[in-house]
Amino acid sequence: MDSTQLLARLRASLRDAPLWDFALAFYAREGVAAACLQLQDEAGADVCELLWHCWLASHGLTAVGGLDAELDALRRWQAELTRPLRERRRRLKQRALTNPEIAELRDTLKRAELLSEREALRMLQRSSDETLLEAGAIRPLRETDPPLAERLFARLPEQKKHHLYALQTLERCLDPSPAAR
Repeated sequence: MDSTQLLARLRASLRDAPLWDFALAFYAREGVAAACLQLQDEAGADVCELLWHCWLASHGLTAVGGLDAELDALRRWQAELTRPLRERRRRLKQRALTNPEIAELRDTLKRAELLSEREALRMLQRSSDETLLEAGAIRPLRETDPPLAERLFARLPEQKKHHLYALQTLERCLDPSPAAR
């Protein structure tokens, strides 16, 4: 198979399994949400970015470089929209327990946060399909590539051993397939 055929096959594979659908199903697996939130709160990881890397790995792909513009756009989106919604929602948690109006507001913020994350994942999927595959920033995994947890650990702003364990949890929760390992 030549590189044009491979690129077409990879694009079709990614389009047939949308990142948003993968993220919802994967996040619902036992241990995934807790690991993602730990990495977000303690290591400064972006959950959408983690889920994107897991989605790529589930397709036997990895991101290798040339991602700056796409990840900068994602990080701006998250900083300007998603994180402020999350912070406001979290700030209302205690008050929402005793005040139904605050609970309703908190639920609205939670829905808005989820919509913002969905758009972040769509941005990543579009970039994967339109730009990154063709530019070689995403490529098929090789036998010599380190495990997913190690690749993600190297990208964390804050790196501690228990963060690696959380990443290994994510890796273990991926569907077992030769392409994903």
